[in-house]
Amino acid sequence: MQLQTVYPFRLPKGYIDSDGNLHREGTMRLATAGDELRALRDPRVKADESYLNAVLLSQVIVSLGTISQMTPEMMEGLFIADMEYLQTMYDTINKSEKPQIQVTCPYCGKQFTDSLNFQGAG
Repeated sequence: MQLQTVYPFRLPKGYIDSDGNLHREGTMRLATAGDELRALRDPRVKADESYLNAVLLSQVIVSLGTISQMTPEMMEGLFIADMEYLQTMYDTINKSEKPQIQVTCPYCGKQFTDSLNFQGAG
């Protein structure tokens, strides 16, 4: 069994870069202990704890559209819906062996567990 360490995603709104280009498709890797420790040592986080997520997410997002390196400042430019989406994804992939979700079929009402897919339609 091979461990999945990188997960694709599609942002609900998308990041608009300084040239006006929209970026929605990306990949996020699993976090390491070093990622969390570096984020906690960051002077911006020491000054304001609420900045932790921006620093941490910027380290684990491998790509977003044509962007290969996110920065905390770029994370500030995300729409709230996208930031919340990425925070949920981070928590989900880093806290479980295989990201799964309990779902109910809208037609028959049967409940089952399915793998979580961060690449939604749209």
